[in-house]
Amino acid sequence: MCDNKKYLVLAFYHFPTIDNPQAEIKAHLAFFKDKDVTSRIYISYQGINGQMSALAKDAEAYMKWMHSREMFKDVVFKIHESHEHVFPRLTVKFRNQLVAYVKDVDLKNCGEHVSPQEWKKMLQEEESKVVVDVRNNYEWDLGHFEGAERPPCDSFRDFESYANQLKESIDPETTPVMMYCTGGIRCEFYSSILKEKGFERVYQLDGGVINYGLKEGSDHWLGKLFVFDDRLTVPVGKEGESPVIGKCYHCKEQSEAYYNCSNMDCNALFLCCPTCVKEFAGCCQQSCKEAKHVRPYHEHSAHKPFRRWHEYFKEKPVSVE
Repeated sequence: MCDNKKYLVLAFYHFPTIDNPQAEIKAHLAFFKDKDVTSRIYISYQGINGQMSALAKDAEAYMKWMHSREMFKDVVFKIHESHEHVFPRLTVKFRNQLVAYVKDVDLKNCGEHVSPQEWKKMLQEEESKVVVDVRNNYEWDLGHFEGAERPPCDSFRDFESYANQLKESIDPETTPVMMYCTGGIRCEFYSSILKEKGFERVYQLDGGVINYGLKEGSDHWLGKLFVFDDRLTVPVGKEGESPVIGKCYHCKEQSEAYYNCSNMDCNALFLCCPTCVKEFAGCCQQSCKEAKHVRPYHEHSAHKPFRRWHEYFKEKPVSVE
């Protein structure tokens, strides 16, 4: 795409009941048919969770279209600008669960949404608070809020165990528990677990870290933010405002650049400095450099993530499932 084109990156989710997700998928694809759009949009019976990049006029048309429909009139879009698409293809899929979990949760009984402004105030003034980061380890390693803790959880089931332990270490009736994630959707589910277990003062950052960065910049944030698209990392606020906390997987020097290992059969996600990524040709270890399916690597144009082997050699398909 031409660099002089303006693209918008949208992140959003909404929880209306969708009686016919397949029909909604078809409606989306019909709308996108003549638009310059790439996306990763998931639709289920419980709602929609989407990320997309589009030519500015097409992104604005999509937001207008969604807001014109009763079911999606209240969707809140978080918007960033970009000089190019940030997803490899147009994907609109059915997903049984928008967030992986092992039991039904009551999304009407989740934490209290607090604005970025109120979140910042609470970080500064609440003395007995517990700030909980419910993202993955690799997201935490790149950046997080000052004073936050990341539960040792690899699954939704693990979080229930963490909640039980937290209940033993703090007063669940009086201690404020402040929860955050990238865009907000994971907190809807995880905060409901805390509420179910008797935590009374549960707060979730409205719109997640993305919205906080757009509204309050990088105050109280360390490092960068991991995002699930071709950019992989973005600043929270202005570039260079936050200290670097990430470390190169190989040499342990400071680094904020994430890569998927060039070995397609490994595909590990790791932080790497410019020297080591060149030395290892985008791989996480020496043996991966010698593997069978290694993505093409160029020093001045490192591979982008989330690519399948065949996509390096032919046009990218539209994914409809």
